[in-house]
Amino acid sequence: MTGLVVTSTRPGADRVGRVMRRLIASPSGAVGAVLTAIVLVLVVLSVFHAFGDPIAQDAAASLQGPSAAHPFGTDRFGRDLLARCAAGLANSLLVSAVAVAFATIIGTAGGLVAGFFRRMPERVIGSITNILFAFPPLLLALALASAFQRTWFTIAVAIGVVYVPIFVRVTRGPVLSLREADFVRAATVLGMRRSRVLFGHILPNITSIVIVQVTLSLSWAVLTEASLSFLGLGTPPPAPSLGSMVFDASTLVYIAPWTMIAPGAVLVIFVVGLNLLGDGLRDALDPKNRG
Repeated sequence: MTGLVVTSTRPGADRVGRVMRRLIASPSGAVGAVLTAIVLVLVVLSVFHAFGDPIAQDAAASLQGPSAAHPFGTDRFGRDLLARCAAGLANSLLVSAVAVAFATIIGTAGGLVAGFFRRMPERVIGSITNILFAFPPLLLALALASAFQRTWFTIAVAIGVVYVPIFVRVTRGPVLSLREADFVRAATVLGMRRSRVLFGHILPNITSIVIVQVTLSLSWAVLTEASLSFLGLGTPPPAPSLGSMVFDASTLVYIAPWTMIAPGAVLVIFVVGLNLLGDGLRDALDPKNRG
């Protein structure tokens, strides 16, 4: 009597493994993943105050250059710049993540409805999208941020509104193509509810597009938050922000250049890492790439 050998397959896990291998094999993806990982480590360490208190002042240590005690130096109030940069990263990531999550949910839902149902929903959503696209992103974020009481959450919502139309445009096009696909037509003929067709068949097929857009939008949201903070409308003090740190250092750049180099370099590394990671994910999730 021969025994049966039962093997369990995990297509989801296998697909994730293939995507990770393609991501690491891509130069941009590998570099982006490393830079992003470094930033996330700094954020986690900041949450546990591994670098000290970012708002603690020490007049005796004012404007000290990089040293063993203060690897990034100190600012005019004697605050450790490494601690402030890490805390600023954590604050920027929190605001940007909430903003992009808001934009992803609202924008993806709008793109799905506009692309699948067409007619009146498409015209209404398309009109709102065109109105939002008519404003420069930073100007729209400035207007929305200044219209409400300044908190990290209102800043996140203001930034999220700016990126909603991008997700609408990104998702609507593929949905228009998928609604005419044979498997969608077959599901409709079999009597499946529209909601099941939309969320069970169409949404899973645009997930990779949304994931790539989330990564890229996250880098843009970080820059937008830093720009708002630089203009005085970002994360409210005393919470550190990379944009406000750059603004504070603008008058000290000649006598204490490290006060601007530190937050500026951290911001550049974060944004470049996310952009490279987005490029790598786009290639790794492309169904044309096999292996």
